[in-house]
Amino acid sequence: MLEILIKKLPGTDDLPSMQYMSSQAAGMDIYAALTEPVTLQPGETKLIPTGFQMALPAGYEAQVRPRSGLALKKNIGVLNSPGTIDADYRGEVGVILTNFGHEPFTVQRAERIAQMVIAPVITAKLSFVQELPDSARGSGGFGSTGLQH
Repeated sequence: MLEILIKKLPGTDDLPSMQYMSSQAAGMDIYAALTEPVTLQPGETKLIPTGFQMALPAGYEAQVRPRSGLALKKNIGVLNSPGTIDADYRGEVGVILTNFGHEPFTVQRAERIAQMVIAPVITAKLSFVQELPDSARGSGGFGSTGLQH
């Protein structure tokens, strides 16, 4: 099993630790480490602190993703989804929440605001060439493959 070092920041002892909510969950829930509630107005984006730092092993990233319940029921999402936390980042993890809805949404301390998935990273070697090999699709994009029924 992969080990990730977590440092809880001062003033967060009352917050639940990140955790998988089921035995086969892909993501761990992340909690808001707010000192006071924060209200997101419709269309507004704010950085929400989580109260922890971490050290990922080289070759891995943490992806911060929206929680499906908040997205469906409250129209709250993670703006840069998935947000990437690199293995060499050591600052506090923050979640960029956006209110895509029409009603204000208030984030409370200890509220589950996002999920974090740990994933391997493949580092690519870039080879700059004059021509690319042909493919069946070619340069078509944005719907060029048609609708499949």
